[in-house]
Amino acid sequence: MPPDRDLLIGGKETPAVSGRTTADIGPWTGKPYARVAAAGPEDVRAAVSAADAALAEWAALEPFARRTVFLRAADLMEERAEQVVELMAGEVGGTRGWALFNVEVAAGILREAAAAITAPRGDVLTTREPGGLSLAVREPLGVVAAFAPWNAPVILGTRAVAAPLAVGNTVVVKASEDAPIACGLFVADVLRDAGLPDGVLNVITNDKADAAVIARELIADSRVRAVNFTGSTGVGRIIGTLAAEHLKPAVLELGGKNSVIVLEDADLDHAVNAAVFAAFMNSGQICMCADRILVHTSLVDEFTRRFTAKVAGLPSGDPNLPATVVGPLVDEAAAGRVGALVADAVGKGARVLVGGSAPEGALHPATVLTDLPETAELHHIEAFGPVVAIRAFADDDEAVSLANDTEHGLSCGILTENGTHGLKVARRVRTGIVHVNDQSVGDEPQAPFGGFAASGYGRFGGRWGIEAFSNTRWITLSTEHSRYPF
Repeated sequence: MPPDRDLLIGGKETPAVSGRTTADIGPWTGKPYARVAAAGPEDVRAAVSAADAALAEWAALEPFARRTVFLRAADLMEERAEQVVELMAGEVGGTRGWALFNVEVAAGILREAAAAITAPRGDVLTTREPGGLSLAVREPLGVVAAFAPWNAPVILGTRAVAAPLAVGNTVVVKASEDAPIACGLFVADVLRDAGLPDGVLNVITNDKADAAVIARELIADSRVRAVNFTGSTGVGRIIGTLAAEHLKPAVLELGGKNSVIVLEDADLDHAVNAAVFAAFMNSGQICMCADRILVHTSLVDEFTRRFTAKVAGLPSGDPNLPATVVGPLVDEAAAGRVGALVADAVGKGARVLVGGSAPEGALHPATVLTDLPETAELHHIEAFGPVVAIRAFADDDEAVSLANDTEHGLSCGILTENGTHGLKVARRVRTGIVHVNDQSVGDEPQAPFGGFAASGYGRFGGRWGIEAFSNTRWITLSTEHSRYPF
């Protein structure tokens, strides 16, 4: 029998008011990994009430006490690494290496949040008033609505709540229907066991059919003062519109159509290894994964030979096996969507160099294409699966033009042994993140993370995350009595 999990409201595990539950399907087995409560609007209102009730006490808690909670949570996260391995394999088909990476980064996010709690926050301003003191101070916004995704569930579930909580906000998380435990309840368990007070973090799980209703109810609640969402660009547009309708600030971290650019001065062995990682880590289900490998004409033949050979040898299949690199996608529908993109591309003239066969269940083969035509859907939209296209370029201008030929602007990798050359190209690529002499997938908790255009707006990470989830107030203190004209 799969385990059951309830909602987390006010520190208590609570069934949905309706009594409904929904299956959390494991992509490798196709069977329920767990069952979770299927919340309705009344449960959302209860979670917001709990967060609102806990706000004043949490915001007023002595900063060093808040920091202790986060530091303890980071230790617990690492202690529960094997639990994460089992959870991510069962719930989302994550491989062991990917699960352990989730643990490492999530623990880092918690420690970075702990440091931010006691870091200087605000400014002393100049003022024209004699004897006056003018301050810009940052304070909590209130209740934050957080939407946590499934693809890097422990990383992104932690990121969704860490900075808001560190500032002194309380949070209601709407967990992804595809990973309600890993991205929501597990993260909350860690923080609760580390000493987070009841009601400070609340978790809502729901049936997929109710997702839109739950999101609208959460964002529309007048007690919710800010929104953060990580997920697809399509859903992000809806979330951003809802937040704007209610005049609530939002941080949106959305999809990408990322390139890895291999310049003529790249080290080929390094470039091949980096590009394979960028394209196929977590079966391509990372917003920073490379959909496109752009290679200088002088290197493209040899690069392609080595790259395709390495991809053809990637172990795939059961995510529970330690050697597996390419595991199942999140569900059969996702694999079918990727398969349809490949079929469309091939039908319009693309050539398959590796893979290309139809998916088996949720498992799609690692696939490399070339000669991808502009008429193919895959030329324009994010693959979000184990598919990548190789294309040659003649010079820097063409490489930049190809990399920028997308509505997205999230990440880019530029492979070169000449840092000056790489930096010049990097300054011309329109992405929120660029890694010179590295690939496109990179995440460090102290760095500003996010994109622009269709990849979203706002930033997580470091002081930028603190600023995103706090309000700036201007406070003055007059040490002398002012004189007035009347």
